[in-house]
Amino acid sequence: MADLIKIAVDAMGGDDSPKKVIDGIIHNHKNNKENFFKIFGDKNKIISLINDEIESKYYEIIHTENSVLSTDSPLEAAKKGKDTSMWLSIESVKKKEADIVISAGNTGALLVIAKLNLKMIQDIDKPALSALWPNKDGMSVVLDLGANIECSSKNLFDFSIMGASLYTSLYPDKKPNIGLLNIGSEELKGNETIKETFKILSDKKSENYNFAGYIEGNQIMDGKINVIISDGFTGNIALKTAEGTANFIVKELKKAMTGSVIGKISSILNFYNLKKFKKRLDPRLYNGAIFLGLDSPVVKSHGGTDFIG
Repeated sequence: MADLIKIAVDAMGGDDSPKKVIDGIIHNHKNNKENFFKIFGDKNKIISLINDEIESKYYEIIHTENSVLSTDSPLEAAKKGKDTSMWLSIESVKKKEADIVISAGNTGALLVIAKLNLKMIQDIDKPALSALWPNKDGMSVVLDLGANIECSSKNLFDFSIMGASLYTSLYPDKKPNIGLLNIGSEELKGNETIKETFKILSDKKSENYNFAGYIEGNQIMDGKINVIISDGFTGNIALKTAEGTANFIVKELKKAMTGSVIGKISSILNFYNLKKFKKRLDPRLYNGAIFLGLDSPVVKSHGGTDFIG
């Protein structure tokens, strides 16, 4: 069992927990026997949900009845003590008892508790929440998606370096193109922080990435820029807008397939393309954002996703 990837899971975080979390672990286990799960939460609830669906040698339950609520502020979550499922799961990574931690819980609380337990990478001031985002040609790395509401130009520059490094590790044959998310493509547009970051990235040439300048919201999925940088406030709004648009389109496609006779015929003729299109937009395929900048991997799962995501 020594070769298994040890995953610490906060089973009590997110909507409909722990059921959805345990259903996700079961789904993963049926398709992948390379992971060992350290599950943190209420043992009585968790064991009844597992119901012999996972072989005992592939998981361990660490019991606690204390958990971080979605309504808790980061300070309230930290004050709850060191026996919450979120704190204990992060602490297991700190102690090298697990390789990675995953939680669908409160983002602010997860960030604060992670920072209290884990160290920052040298010269990085703030962790950034980063995720993959589908584009026309493949995938983009986008950060920050909500960890830092306010950012300095140094923070945004750090995010650029971390985002480019993540992209290169995922796609070693491609050189990342970095773009700053802004309200326009002209150099004069944007606030002072964005302008300062533009100047820093323009002046600091690198062999590891290309700086392509500004990118607007309607260009995110064009595929020309594959590392997109913003502060957490802007990035989170962009993410939620994209998710809402994707869900709207998928619902409209379903309505078209059950609507008028002409709509049904058209849908049948285009069924393969519609199915492919729907799959590309499925937000569950891109669930899971990683806090870059910490010395151990912490993954934030979307609290509202289903067990597949």
